[in-house]
Amino acid sequence: MRGSVSVHMAASPEVVWDLVSDVTRIGEFSPETFEAVWLGDATGPAIGARFKGHVKRNGVGPTYWTVCEVTDCIPGEHFEFAVVMNGQTLNRWSYHLEQVDGGTEVTESFSLRPNALSKVYWALAGWHRSRANERGMRQTLERIRAIAEKSGEAA
Repeated sequence: MRGSVSVHMAASPEVVWDLVSDVTRIGEFSPETFEAVWLGDATGPAIGARFKGHVKRNGVGPTYWTVCEVTDCIPGEHFEFAVVMNGQTLNRWSYHLEQVDGGTEVTESFSLRPNALSKVYWALAGWHRSRANERGMRQTLERIRAIAEKSGEAA
């Protein structure tokens, strides 16, 4: 109930970090989450900051809002948030950045919290959702790469 995708980007970790940690830009990158807004006093990434994301599952529906909380935030290295419902973490999404070969290796991953319902779901349809998540993560990272590498040229 987890998966990850890695993509090398010809951009610095700082450039990539600015993109992955700005949840208000998620609509430019994700095939499912088409907008997000910070909640309360939050205006940017920090541990404990909350935001809500507007999701269109598989890009076709259903459409719903999720509340998320930043759980790890190390500029230039790692950004992680949990999808939360009724005070319980359902899923964690993270971006790990590592400077390599004159650029940045970016790994996006998800980890679904195991419970009885998720175990049944993954047993029946997990293969499909896992492929959809990996396809979506790759698309997200490729879109981020296009912007990061263009930004790196301007620097």
